[in-house]
Amino acid sequence: MPGCLFCGIAAHQVPATIVHEDDAVVVFTDRRPQAPLHLLVIPRTHVASLAEADPALAGTVAAAAAKAAADAGYADSGYRVVANVGPDAGQSVAHLHFHVLAGRPLGWPPG
Repeated sequence: MPGCLFCGIAAHQVPATIVHEDDAVVVFTDRRPQAPLHLLVIPRTHVASLAEADPALAGTVAAAAAKAAADAGYADSGYRVVANVGPDAGQSVAHLHFHVLAGRPLGWPPG
């Protein structure tokens, strides 16, 4: 999608610290981390939000988020996966993405 920041990252046109990529997803560090581990997991296919994603794609991104947390060493200590949908929920880039946060106690409620 022209002008989409995350499509640019997936295409290696926008710099990012990529920690994993495959044919379906790209995982990279958040530029404004909110925890010691703060990764973003995006599909290579442009989908505006979780509300528009088909179940298979959502599952692929969720599984990649869990793998990224495990690969970073947080499978046993715990991590949080968040998908914001829409501006009122804090979605600032209109491309489906899951945040993976870990490395500190994560309070509840989150907002």
